[in-house]
Amino acid sequence: MKKYKRTLLMLGIVSLVFILSACSNAPITNQSTGIWDGWIVLNFSRAIIGLANMFGGSYGVGIIIFTIIVRIILLPLMIFQTRSMRKTQDLQPQLKALQKKYSSKDRETMQKMQAEQQKLYSEAGVHPMLGCLPAVVQLPIIWALYQAIWRTAVLRSGSFLWLQLGHKDPYFILPVLAAVATLISSWLSTKSMPESNSMSTMMIVGMPVVVFFTALNVPSSLSLYWTISYVFQVGQTLLIQNPWKIQAERDAKEKEKNEHERAVKKAIRRAKQSKRK
Repeated sequence: MKKYKRTLLMLGIVSLVFILSACSNAPITNQSTGIWDGWIVLNFSRAIIGLANMFGGSYGVGIIIFTIIVRIILLPLMIFQTRSMRKTQDLQPQLKALQKKYSSKDRETMQKMQAEQQKLYSEAGVHPMLGCLPAVVQLPIIWALYQAIWRTAVLRSGSFLWLQLGHKDPYFILPVLAAVATLISSWLSTKSMPESNSMSTMMIVGMPVVVFFTALNVPSSLSLYWTISYVFQVGQTLLIQNPWKIQAERDAKEKEKNEHERAVKKAIRRAKQSKRK
């Protein structure tokens, strides 16, 4: 567990370095230098403009296509997260049994429980601390997209449908769409859990609220990114983490387990009857 905490700490430090190094508001041009400005933000800007030029000069379409490309690139990481989450969910009955076994709160008992939990995670190939890795990876991407649009004059002044990409959505349509897409995505993700809890309920309710109020106060380009990103995630969840398929598999395993237990009990009864004869 300590190893995973160190890994998470390092990821947080890297993200913080990215954010702190991205504080400049100087315009992005072909002469921009440095790892953040010259390599990341400038190339984000070039990619969006290039994609826009391929599709009639629409910078909104450029952002949409760029978002889909980013999500496809991140897909292996998201699949890893999904599989890790499902393994963790399947371990919940065993984890609860450990918590019941080591119910005492003294230090020695807690250490024993943590050791048993770590052993259980290790045997199942689960890395609990890596579940937030995709979110950590997306932080610099979101910030780079914001910087690419805000610091590139042609993108900041660009328009798409009713939107001025460098300004807030005046009709609040994108914040609502982003919140709805987040709600559906969160609901689908938690529906595959064996049992609901207060944390999952908070995620379903809380995440859309956070996204809505955040999208109200950022340029519409970021709201567009979030909306497309969460719509993509809904499709991704249905494809690789379909909750109805997962529940059907769980029901089939439970049925098979019950049938096996009945067969064992039946065999024991027959054996006892044979001995009596």
